[in-house]
Amino acid sequence: MNPRYIPDAWRKLVAERAFRLCEYCLVHEEDTILTCPIDHVVPLKHGGLHHPDNLAFCCVFCNRFKGTDIGTFILPNQFSPLFNPRTDSWPAHFQLDGPLILPITNIGEATVKILKFNEVDRIIERRELMEEGLYPRPEALKFLGL
Repeated sequence: MNPRYIPDAWRKLVAERAFRLCEYCLVHEEDTILTCPIDHVVPLKHGGLHHPDNLAFCCVFCNRFKGTDIGTFILPNQFSPLFNPRTDSWPAHFQLDGPLILPITNIGEATVKILKFNEVDRIIERRELMEEGLYPRPEALKFLGL
């Protein structure tokens, strides 16, 4: 199977499993201008599998910023992996403070940094969605197990 091709059945499974929320920043598919691509959590070039267990529903911004990164140095000589929506719990690594997504672990810190969660434009987007009652959506509470 071509690793660039994700079968429709897998796309549907990944989207429904995530309640159509970006598994990184929690924005809903309906609240983003662009479509939500499917992300290889561990990129193929780093040995990730082309399988639904390694796929995440992802907004275009998180997908673009993440690219093929698997982690980053948050302090000199301290490498931290990025948040893995297949194995990590979102509330264990992040908390919402209004429109800000704050890290509470090294994994959270690395992910906030690389995915640029708190860039001005992303904060403005989440603030506007909050004012409309669209962030976080009720689906996010189900997705987070809350």
